[in-house]
Amino acid sequence: MTTPQPAETRTRGRSAQTATLAEIAREAGVSAPTVSKVLNGRADVAPGTRARVEQLLRTHGYRRRRAEASRSPLIDLVFHELESAWAMEVIRGVENVARDAGLSVVLSESAGRLTPGRSWADQVAARRPHGVILVLSDLDGSQRALLTSRSIPFVVMDPAGDPGADVPSIGATNWQGGLAATRHLIDLGHTRIGAISGPSRMMCSRARVDGYRAALETAGLPVDPDLIRAGDFHHDAGYRQGLALLRRPDRPTAVFAGNDLQALGLYEAARELGLRIPEDLSVVGFDDLPVARWVGPPLTTVRQPLTEMAEAAAKLLLDLGREEGIPAATRVELATSLVVRSSTAAPGE
Repeated sequence: MTTPQPAETRTRGRSAQTATLAEIAREAGVSAPTVSKVLNGRADVAPGTRARVEQLLRTHGYRRRRAEASRSPLIDLVFHELESAWAMEVIRGVENVARDAGLSVVLSESAGRLTPGRSWADQVAARRPHGVILVLSDLDGSQRALLTSRSIPFVVMDPAGDPGADVPSIGATNWQGGLAATRHLIDLGHTRIGAISGPSRMMCSRARVDGYRAALETAGLPVDPDLIRAGDFHHDAGYRQGLALLRRPDRPTAVFAGNDLQALGLYEAARELGLRIPEDLSVVGFDDLPVARWVGPPLTTVRQPLTEMAEAAAKLLLDLGREEGIPAATRVELATSLVVRSSTAAPGE
């Protein structure tokens, strides 16, 4: 006769032990229905009680069996900012996969924070989606534990920081992209090349600038810190930092703008100062958004396969949801590639 297994399990050391709702409730000094309310993200639980139950769930490594966890036909897609063509490419990729799977997509924004707020985590627990995709964001330890205890898988796309070996993530070869962009300018004959980075707290931004530095050093060219300006991946930063670079008496003859939106801001700065692209200034962006082909002149840029990355993240999320137990962490990096258009030329042309 086979002994029925409980709906929840936890692992401590090398032996699997059981933790039931009743045991959690007894330790917390509450009823089993109260623990169930916490698990399901119900609002009618006192904050102190909720915190006590969540702590015990983490301590016991509580994990609801996926077979027991009813799910809504949803994927939660979380952006740290949701206001650009970049985000639209990501949404398109996730929608492609969700539509084929018969799922809908719920969009959230963390208002510029790299970690969503606590209320968001409670809302996700109440929605019980198939999973969560976080874009340029991450989760803190308590949020990870909350999703794990509810058997809600999550994937980080283009992680802001190092997501850790146990977090499934999809990224791109940002360092290689920065290297290719800068080498292209060096091969054209430029020796004084500026850079406008993204936020230093973002791993993708640091990797692109590191690739820029590596290309200069490999070519035997000095890395001038005065030619590296910190942006925020928005148009206005490209404009402001572009003006600062181009007003220098020893201005660069080429700039790696870090992303396409900053490249467009740099275009505006160059026009304001009467500089022609590419005759007086060569510009390289990063992302290859649709607008890169439409501006004048069309923008040389590094293609980051955003739609494909989003599709890969959604497929990985659905695969994780089909697994029993805790699947091995997966880190996937999709290749970037240089797309040469009309915004780059030899200096003085």
